[in-house]
Amino acid sequence: MSLHKKAEKIRFFFTDVDGTLTDGNTYYSISGEAMKRFSHIDGTGFFLLNKAGIIPGIITGETSEIVKRRAEKLKLDLCFLGIQNKSDFISQFAFNHNILMEEIAYIGDDLNDLQLLKHVGLSFAANNAHHLVKSTVNICCSSRGGMGCFREAVEILLVLQKKDIFETFYRID
Repeated sequence: MSLHKKAEKIRFFFTDVDGTLTDGNTYYSISGEAMKRFSHIDGTGFFLLNKAGIIPGIITGETSEIVKRRAEKLKLDLCFLGIQNKSDFISQFAFNHNILMEEIAYIGDDLNDLQLLKHVGLSFAANNAHHLVKSTVNICCSSRGGMGCFREAVEILLVLQKKDIFETFYRID
């Protein structure tokens, strides 16, 4: 099936966090996790998805108050923390919400993303993703994790769906 046909079916777009929305680094202090760096460029990707009628979400194996706060800032309804088996979880989510896996896009970067990347309708990877992830996905972004790869994937999706991203961005509701 062509990428255009796959993209036409996408209604949800989930992303990993560490190595995708961040550069994969976490800063620790003596009291524990202190900081993660998120890109405003990627943040605009969530806005573009919402404007295009595609529901964005986060799924991560980490249980992080920082990620929770980022999801709140982005006004995401779908933020799943501490998920060890992402593929099983999203399959169950799809079943519970009467969604087909082919209606879901996902971007990831590491081995714990592989199974989900194999089962979604359209899959993406950050440029600095593990080589097995890069060889599995439909599209490998030119941008690195935390440096705009999520936004790049969103723009690719919208182009494949033949949506003008600037029209989407500036459309007045």
